Amino acid sequence: MAGLVLVGACSTTTTPPGGPSNGPAKVEVLATTPHDTGAFTEGFELVDGVLYEGTGLEGESQLRRVDPATGVVQQKVDLPPEMFGEGIAVVGDRVWQLTYRNGIAIQRDKTSFAEVRRATYTGEGWGLCFDDKRLVMSDGTAKLTFRDPSTFAETGSVQVTEDGRPLQMINELECVGGSVWANVWQTDKIVRIDPATGKVTAGIDASSLRPANVPKSDVLNGIAAVPGTDEFLVTGKNWPSVFRVRFVE
Repeated sequence: MAGLVLVGACSTTTTPPGGPSNGPAKVEVLATTPHDTGAFTEGFELVDGVLYEGTGLEGESQLRRVDPATGVVQQKVDLPPEMFGEGIAVVGDRVWQLTYRNGIAIQRDKTSFAEVRRATYTGEGWGLCFDDKRLVMSDGTAKLTFRDPSTFAETGSVQVTEDGRPLQMINELECVGGSVWANVWQTDKIVRIDPATGKVTAGIDASSLRPANVPKSDVLNGIAAVPGTDEFLVTGKNWPSVFRVRFVE
């Protein structure tokens, strides 16, 4: 099905049919903008024209407000030096940010970045997104956990499978169009997941985006849907660029 667009980026858009049997889709690059190579990207979300980015590594983790047109960091706040920042999700006037092995999620005011509260959880924190009703969280396994967006309490979970087998290493997440899009750690693959069943319904080969001069450890990680379009902003850890893309067969 040449030219099939696999997703609409509005949260009200119905997810199109299709699945892994269609073969891995590719990325069509529409534009390229600068990205801070000092950003060890863990979370990526575009809301009201503002790009929010969570970065990782102990002593270097931040929450940032970025101009999506220029890549300029407009505002930032440091996490405590012992914390390793992970995925983020904007919920109304708040932003949740996970930590890797600290078992703490930090909620901040979206405008001031002032800390509002903390919540605890067991296991590791990897990716996070908000589907307009609940938070969806990954922990590096094949499980997605659903959480209350106000209290962060667990409300359910689903096991992710691809072709009937568990899909491990689910990383950064983006909730859009009734689906969950996810990076798969240590690969150049992005998958689309049906959160009701956990089944992978499409796979994206994003290897063409990898800059030639970045080490393999600087993995693809960062997916932000562009509201009102079928496009995404995509980047990687310490990558020099953010790519505005469309996923096509």
